[in-house]
This record gives sequence, structure tokens and C-alpha cells, in this order.
Amino acid sequence: MRKRRLVTVAPAVAMTVVSMVLTLAVVVMWLGASMPWPIALVVGLGLDGGWLATLAYERRLAAQGDHNRAVTAVGWGFGILAASVLVLHALGEESTGAWLAVSWLPLAAKALWLVHGMWERTALTPVALDAIRGIQQEARDEAAVARARLRAQAGTEETRLTAVTEAGSRVARVQARTAERLSGAWATLEAARQGEGTARALTCVTDRVTPTSQPRWELPVWGPFEPIPTPALDAALSDEELDRLISQIRESETPPLSYRELSIRFRAAGHSASETRLRAAWKRVTTAVS
Repeated sequence: MRKRRLVTVAPAVAMTVVSMVLTLAVVVMWLGASMPWPIALVVGLGLDGGWLATLAYERRLAAQGDHNRAVTAVGWGFGILAASVLVLHALGEESTGAWLAVSWLPLAAKALWLVHGMWERTALTPVALDAIRGIQQEARDEAAVARARLRAQAGTEETRLTAVTEAGSRVARVQARTAERLSGAWATLEAARQGEGTARALTCVTDRVTPTSQPRWELPVWGPFEPIPTPALDAALSDEELDRLISQIRESETPPLSYRELSIRFRAAGHSASETRLRAAWKRVTTAVS
């Protein structure tokens, strides 16, 4: 902690010392021609002492966690005054550039003390720094694990898609070959059906139905088909016709059929009648027989 504190406070102290020495030397040289040098030395020491006292008071307030704008303004005033003395001295010297190059040192020293104060206000204890480092390391670990999981999922998905694509392509190739073979087979059948010698070849192995009939063989055709119409049911039977059919079916076997067996035979023969009419006809037939 102390080593880190020296990183910011050491440049500020060094810059302040250099600025105070330069200011004192310039004041003594500047005023030494018009007054005894001890008096000029006292004036220079007074300027540096006021600046140093203001700086010490600022540091004391900062150590207590306090801040005073008036003290800060006085400190900047001393810094500007010292820089002005150096600039005025540089303008009157032959080597103006050299003196102007160091005239900014008082303001730079004041700025370094400002930076050091900001560092002190934001400095953290080693425990807090360790906690922050632990949190950052945990976040980095979680991010690394998440990236690895995403890469693994992406690889798995890529493998799955590749396998599905290859399987789909194999299925498509098999279907294409099958369709090609079916097309060739149907083309062969169609050519055989349309051929001139097909009928003669089939006639050689088939007897005529009549002396004038010519057997006709129709090979299957690959194309749309027409549904076979359903045979129409018998028209509604009258009571007399229904009684006659019931009597014939009932007496077709010995002993006579029961009503359940008769209804099954009746409907299997292709006849149609409601259950009420069928049962009424059964009663009429059985009553007439008995």
C-alpha cells in the first residue's frame, strides 16, 4: 500500500521542491539588484512558505476527509503567482526559451497534488482489492465456461445437421433410382401394350371365347385412375316381395333359420330393408307357417 502511495506522492513532492527552489532563485536574482539579497531571500521564502503552508493545510483536510474551497483557491493562487514570476523572469532574460520551459513547474506540481488527492479518495484496502479480483476472476471463469458450452453445442448441432443432410441425400438418391427404374418398367410395359405383335403373341396362348372374338389384353397403365362405382342397392321392396324373400331364406335350411341368421343372410344377399320392416316380415311369415 505504501509503495503504491509513493507512486503518486513522490512526483508531486519532487515537482514542488523544484518549483520552490526555482521560484526562490528567480526572486533573489530579480530583486537582488534593487535591494539587499537577504531581503530578496526573505521575499522568496515568504512566497514559498505561503505556498507550502497552504499545501500542508490542504493535505490535512484531505486526510480528515474534508475539503475547503477557499484553501484550495489560495493554493492555486500561490501556484499561479509562482508561475507568473518565472514567466516574467523568462521574458527579461536572453535565454527566454529555457526559462519558459520550466515556468510551468509550479502549476504542474499543483496538478500532481490534485491527482494524488484523487488517488487517495479512490484508493481501496487490500481486502477490497482481493474481493474485486476474486469477483472478476469468477466472472471470467463463468464466461469461459459459457463459451466452451456454446462451442460444444455448436459442434454437436453441426454434426447432427451433417448426418441428417447425408441421410436425406441418400434417401433422395434411392428415391431417384427407384423412380428411374419404375419409369423404365412402365415404359417397357407401355411399349409392349402398344406393340403390333402383342395381340398375336397372346392369341397363341389363349383360346377364343367365340369363333369371331379376338382376345384383348390390357396391361396396367401408369397414370390417374377412375374409382369403381359402388353397386346400387336394391330398390325398396314391397311387403309381398319382402315376405317371399324372408320365407325363401328361412326355409333354405333345415331346421329353419333364426331371425338373427336370417337377417345376416338377407343383407349378405344384397337386399336392403329397415330393421322394423324386416322384423315385421319375419313375424308375418312365422305366424302364417304356425
